[in-house]
Amino acid sequence: MDLGQLEAFIQVAGQRSFSRAAESLGLTQPSVTARIQSLERDLGETLFDRNGRGVTLTEVGASFLPHAQRVLKALQDGRDAVQALKRLELGTLRLAAAPTISTYVLPDLLMDFHQRYPGIEVSMRTEYSEQIVQMVLRDEVQLGLERTITHPDVVTVPLYEDEVALVASAEHPFAQRGTVSIDEVSQGGLIMFNRGSSYYALVDNALRQAGVLVSPTMELDNMEATKKMVEKGLGISILPKVAVERELRRGELRQVQVTGMTMPHRQIALIYRRGRPLSRAARAFVGLLEERYGATAPDPEDAAKPARARR
Repeated sequence: MDLGQLEAFIQVAGQRSFSRAAESLGLTQPSVTARIQSLERDLGETLFDRNGRGVTLTEVGASFLPHAQRVLKALQDGRDAVQALKRLELGTLRLAAAPTISTYVLPDLLMDFHQRYPGIEVSMRTEYSEQIVQMVLRDEVQLGLERTITHPDVVTVPLYEDEVALVASAEHPFAQRGTVSIDEVSQGGLIMFNRGSSYYALVDNALRQAGVLVSPTMELDNMEATKKMVEKGLGISILPKVAVERELRRGELRQVQVTGMTMPHRQIALIYRRGRPLSRAARAFVGLLEERYGATAPDPEDAAKPARARR
């Protein structure tokens, strides 16, 4: 039994004529007749009564018709789904991102992505960088956004520099001056963010390289809470610029320059598994990142090859 037989059967049943069915299918009448006869042999039953007034379904034919119609409808639904995926009207994008990225970077990106591809369903996970790498390798997510890493089984595409800045409330004396020394920072009531976060290590290392040891006045595990403490004048903090852009723009926080210290920064990157072709939805999101950051992802055909094959 094949689809050509089912198409011929459904057309003859609907048209009640072999000749009209042949015309609808763009076939010759003998070809349609041959298909029906072949189907009847496969089923071992007669499907049509043929008489001078036309063609009518037998009891067996009438019983078989809805099943044949469901088969062709399922096939058409499958074809429609494939075409929708090609046109990016359907599909799923599975992302993982570090907390700061998911909170302060992704909302704007995903709003743009949704406007372009409203039919794509987005699944988002927030994890620290080490977990994101493992999620990508286990195919739990298609794409990850995190600090740049080097891994033989991961493609890494640099996106932007993640900078930090010393911030204070608008009324703080440091904000009024605009510039302070590293020694003043060490005595200024520094609020540190999340000892388990890589930002803590980044800032702590930069302070040590500047020759100061700082005992934090306060230590919090939430970026928004840290910003609120600084806004209320409870201390100063060194935070990612991307996390304080809104407050700096509104004047709720002020950036303070620090002499005697090089503010640390690191690169944020897109990662995905090497050797696994990206879905159309994932490639579309990669394209958006390329537009936004001027990044250049490897050719998908090349990136899909295992590292050994590319040597």
